[in-house]
Amino acid sequence: MNRYIRLRQKALEILNTELPEELYYHDIGHILDVLYVVNRYIRRHEIDKINGNLLRIGALLHDIGFTRTKIEHEAKGAEIAKELMPQFGYTEEEIKIVQDLIMATKIPQSPKTEMERIICDADLDYLGRRDFYDIGEKLYKELKFAGVVDNQDDWNKLQIKFLTSHSYHTEFAKTNRQPNKEKRIEELKALFED
Repeated sequence: MNRYIRLRQKALEILNTELPEELYYHDIGHILDVLYVVNRYIRRHEIDKINGNLLRIGALLHDIGFTRTKIEHEAKGAEIAKELMPQFGYTEEEIKIVQDLIMATKIPQSPKTEMERIICDADLDYLGRRDFYDIGEKLYKELKFAGVVDNQDDWNKLQIKFLTSHSYHTEFAKTNRQPNKEKRIEELKALFED
């Protein structure tokens, strides 16, 4: 069994057993969705095996910091990557790439490399997909539990603010996700028109 498969098994074990139950959005389903989208980018961009696996690890670990904290979870995730990856034979250089991938997903996103742009767009891929409202409902529930929003109106206003400030980074997402995201913005704004 190769090192990526072994690390993936360990990461999924940690995520399945240690993510807090009140994370309705940042759950194992979200991690697997980001991993699925990253895999599609890897094929689309014909990314080599080593970098492809580093991107996959970034997807698996990008929210693992939530197993230890809800504040600055990306930085904690980068720490966990540094603890976990050497156990599977990853080099300092590979660990740094994964740490940078994790940190690039922090909002507001600030990707500097192609791989960072990919993971950022994979993380927020749903903003321009048909399942936007279903996934958004999970985030609403999570934020309401955390006391960030009180009601649906607060939530919809927060979504409008977030969606209008967000930018996709890859050509694929700009072409295939941005138009749907624009429709969601208009739909949400229409809820507040008289």
